[in-house]
Formats: sequence, C-alpha cells, structure tokens
Amino acid sequence: MLTSSLNIGGAERVASGLCNAWAERGDEVTLIATFSGGGKPFYRISGNVELIFLADLVGVKRVNLISYLQRIHVLRRLIAARSPDLIVSFLPNVNVAAVLSSAFLGIPVIICERSDAPNDHRFHLLDVLRRLLYRFADILTVQTDGVVPKVKSMYPGLRAVHVVPNGLPPEIMHYRKRCSGDRKILLSLGRLSAEKQINKLLDAYISLAPFFNDWDLHIYGDGEERAALERKVRKAGLENRVLLKGATSDPWQVMAEADAFVLVSRHEGFPNALLEAMGIGLPCVAFDCPSGPREIMRGGEAGRLIALDDQDALVAALKELMENAPLRSSLGQRAREEVSSRYSFAAVLARWDQLFRHAGVKGAGDPAAMTPREAVGHSQTSSHV
Repeated sequence: MLTSSLNIGGAERVASGLCNAWAERGDEVTLIATFSGGGKPFYRISGNVELIFLADLVGVKRVNLISYLQRIHVLRRLIAARSPDLIVSFLPNVNVAAVLSSAFLGIPVIICERSDAPNDHRFHLLDVLRRLLYRFADILTVQTDGVVPKVKSMYPGLRAVHVVPNGLPPEIMHYRKRCSGDRKILLSLGRLSAEKQINKLLDAYISLAPFFNDWDLHIYGDGEERAALERKVRKAGLENRVLLKGATSDPWQVMAEADAFVLVSRHEGFPNALLEAMGIGLPCVAFDCPSGPREIMRGGEAGRLIALDDQDALVAALKELMENAPLRSSLGQRAREEVSSRYSFAAVLARWDQLFRHAGVKGAGDPAAMTPREAVGHSQTSSHV
C-alpha cells in the first residue's frame, strides 16, 4: 500500500484502516509513505503492518524534482526486491509514482482517485502524467458512480474502472450520539481549506446565533483558512460560542458529543466525516457537491441535502434542525440505519477482494463471509500487499 504521507487526512485514515484489517486477517501488508518527510503516523497502525517511510531509505526529507526521482528509484528497487502480489496506491502523485516504479515488473497495480476535483484548465504537469500513465494500471478505483464517466473522459485508455466507497469502520457502531446537554453543538470536521468553505457555515451560524442562544459551533481541523476564520469570529463577537478546536485524533467521540453535523464543501471525493457522523446517528446537513453527499444521503432521504452554495437554503436547513429536537432525533436514527446497512466495513473489504481477484491475485480472502478477526485463521490463503 502506497500513500503520500501518514499525517492527518481522510485518505491516510482509510489507508491505515484497510492495512490494519488486511494484516489482522493474515495478509502480509507493507504500508509505504512515499513523499512525506518521515515521522510518526497520525492514525493507529497495527503492529502486524510493516511501516516504511521512503524519506528514511533515501536519506532526504525535502521533496523536490531530484529527491522525487530518488524516491522513485528507491521505491522501484524495493518493489523489485519484495515482489509483492499487488500494489495499491492512494492519491494522484502516488498513483503516478506507483505506475512508474512498477513498470515492466509484472506486478498488478490498483490506483485510487480519492477526489472529484472541479474542472481546472490550467497546465499541471501532474495532470499530464496522469493522462499518460493511468492507462498502464490494471484498475483505477473511484468512490462514487458519478465520477466514473469523468475519469473515463479524462484518462484515455483505462483498462478497468471500479467504484469502491469508503467503509464505515466497525468500531464506530460502539458510539452513539449522547443526549443533548444545556449547550448544543453544531459540528464541522475537516481541513480548513478553501474548498471546504467553512466561511459559508460560519456566515450561516452568525445569522442564526442571536435566535439560538443555547447552540455553539465547534469547528475541528487545521489549514490555511484558520486565520481568516478567527478574524471573522472576533468581528462577530462570538469567541465564546464559535470554537476552532484544531485537529482531533478522536473524531467519533467528538461526533458523539455533538447535536448536528454540517458539510459545506465545494467538492469532495467521498466525505468520510459525513459518512461517520451519520453512522454515529447525527442529523446532517450537506451541500449537494460533487461527489459523495447525494449517494451517501440517498438524495436527501437520510439528511438535509441542499443545492450547492445556496446560502439561504443552508440557513433554513440549520434553523429547522436547531429548533426541532424530534426532527433531529428521527433524522439521526434514519442516517445511522442507512449507512450501517450500505457501507459496512465487511462489505467494502469484500469489494476490495473482488478487485484483487480481478487483478489476478490468487487467494484473496472473502470478508463478506467472515469478520477480519475470524479471518486470521485463513492466513494460508493470504496475499502480500
């Protein structure tokens, strides 16, 4: 498994969870952070997963053209020496590295696109490399059905495209939304970057705050937009009610302590935070952005799905939830039932095993028929990822 880094982030968390599950059932798993400077993983990595930072092998922490080529060279040597049954890579720059470093070695490669970026007609070398190289991967995975036509148009000559959503971690079912206290919490959780549009959520909350004195806004995450958000909070005089909490290593506990969740992104790949908030039983409001919210929320049946960037509709949906406790309870229960049935981790692992078999890997397990822990005894049919 190749990923760019092991810092905080949705792709990193999913990669860590998959590696842990594969290793727990008996597969030999090596997780390689390709372009980070080293350090320690933000998320828990099983002791049964071999962890490698390419920066440590290359001896260079910085990333530039020369060190990029060095890392590709070292990665190729490592792949050739290990001869794994399969390579899985997450994120565009890592996908390119995976194809280059495994060329002519005869090892199946599954590359994974994790986002549905907006159309951008500016020249990017990485985009050129993706168009040239993605065709040499055995499988490209995306996270929603809506992205399939786009990637087929963007990357000519693809051998196979499959949809594999993120799974709902089984541990999340131990969490349930707590009973509301005296202070109610509207929750946002994600990177504080331009595409997440937290400023729109903050504007909506500022307009509602005078009418809902018992509601606070908790914003988790870090990023380049933090300073601008802090200035807006100070200008509104809401320092005691809008809390920028930074990153958290325990998002499910944070969700369990909240009363409603909001996603206002301009675009997503597959919003883990939305899926997990629904899994815990939070009523959710989300922009109908590409891609993910519409499929996860069943077109609005399991939450409030509103037109992208419709600020008035956002304010109205938040007001509806903030003033109606029975509605929050019913929407939260419906959300939990929907995602727990459609996005179980076992079902998603089964999809991965189907891909492994499609790529020609023999002995891939069948998690649909057994839990990861039960599958440990089946290690004689394990794979090396």
